[in-house]
Parts: sequence; structure tokens; C-alpha cells
Amino acid sequence: MTYSTITYAVADAIATITLNRPHARNGFTLAMADELGHALTAADRDDAVRVVVLTAAGEYFCVGMDFAENSIGDPSDPEWDEPATRVARPMVNSNKPVIVAIQGAAVGVGISMTLAADFRLASEGARFGFVFARRGLFPEGGSTWFLPQLVGLAKAKEWMLTGRVFDASEALAAGLVTSLHAPDELLPAAYALARELSVHIAPTSAAVIRRALTAMAAHGDPEAAFALDRKTIPHAATSPDLAEGISSFLEKREPRFTGVARTDVPDLDGWLAP
Repeated sequence: MTYSTITYAVADAIATITLNRPHARNGFTLAMADELGHALTAADRDDAVRVVVLTAAGEYFCVGMDFAENSIGDPSDPEWDEPATRVARPMVNSNKPVIVAIQGAAVGVGISMTLAADFRLASEGARFGFVFARRGLFPEGGSTWFLPQLVGLAKAKEWMLTGRVFDASEALAAGLVTSLHAPDELLPAAYALARELSVHIAPTSAAVIRRALTAMAAHGDPEAAFALDRKTIPHAATSPDLAEGISSFLEKREPRFTGVARTDVPDLDGWLAP
């Protein structure tokens, strides 16, 4: 795919996806939805990539849907999917950790499409808002499931029902974002975290952990997790990555994990099924 609303680059095992409509405050369009979904899938399938960083060009992260564009497509098409879900679903199903660096306003779909990520780092001046009710819209991208998982039901109701815009310190206190940074330190912090994950974390472990945590949240008791553990632990016990993890720890050196998330975690979808 040739990208027109984002850029995509890979370096040092990190895929960087950048929202690239700064002239429109990175307003979300149908093309952006499809391109983000494609880029996330490409990063997941690229064995050279271990971590994904999602960021944006310009002053704003994403101010929400661009109403000047055809923003949802044709719902009568049997293959149609809601645009924000086209981003959130591949993010959920990715075997690679996803870090979002939010340098400015993230409103509506601008924040809801990031909820499936593993880390959201924000600038101290960033602002957020689940403004759907104030626009006569409904939340999208699975955000009515993700947001209560992150911040609790009471805070999710408050933010979504009032539709008010709130600052980065409130987002941090509620658990919506992982950490706050000065504007010129945000991207360096995101890449420092990405490098830490790419060097110190076994890709197969990251794949199982990030996807299992999301899948297990849907169950009312730990039995599904117990069943998953019966499959994952024997597999890990025979993995070369386990031997390397122990050796590197004892030898006080950085690990050299050789496992590949795409191929060395057998039938992860089957493992995560109820």
C-alpha cells in the first residue's frame, strides 16, 4: 500500500507509524483507518520488527474524525467494518508491543483508537476527550470495552457521558496514560522504552503476555487463565529463549533472544479461545 495519511519506517527493530495530516490536525479519515490497519499488520508480519511506536506529525496527535471527508465508508457492504475498529483490531491481535506517543490533543477517535496499545506516553500539554455524546455520535473502536478496563467503570462513564476535555495530569492519575513528559522529551522517552522492550524482552513472551492479558480480561474467573497456562508453560519450558534468558541473567549480559513471535508461539489464537 502507498500511504497518503501516515508514514511508516523501520529501524533498529522498531516500526514507527506516524499520523501525517498536520494541516488537518491529523483528523481521522477512512483512508487513515485503512492505512493504519495495514501498517500495524505489516509490522506484525515483519520478523525484523519487535516493537511498534505510533506517533503524529505536528502540534496535534489527532483531533478526531475529519467530517469533511467520507469518514465511515459504506455500511451496506458485507465486508464493511467500522473505521476505528480497523485500527483497534489489528492492534489487539498484534504480537508486537505497541507504544503511543501523544504530543498534543487526542480527542474522540484520536484517543479511542489508541486504547488497545500497551503504553500511552503523553506530553504534559496533551489534552483528551471522549466527546462523542457532544457530537451526537457513539463511541467506536471497542472503546466501551477498553476504557473501563483501563480506568474503571465510574471514570469511563464520567468521561464518556459528559464528553468533557481533560488534561494530561487527570489522564495520568486515572491510568489512561503511562507517563508524562516535557514536549521535547516525549519521543526520546517512547524510543527508550521501545529499545528496552526490543533488547530485553523475548518476542515470544511479549506476544503471549500482551494478547493473553486482553483475552483473559473478558472472563469472570481465572479458569481460562489456568487453562492457558497449561499450554504456554510446557512450551516455554522447552524454548531456547528460556535457556538464553537464564544464561544472560547469570552471565550479567544482555539477552540474545532468537524466538520469533510470528512462528514460535504455536496456535496462539487457539490457545486464547474460551
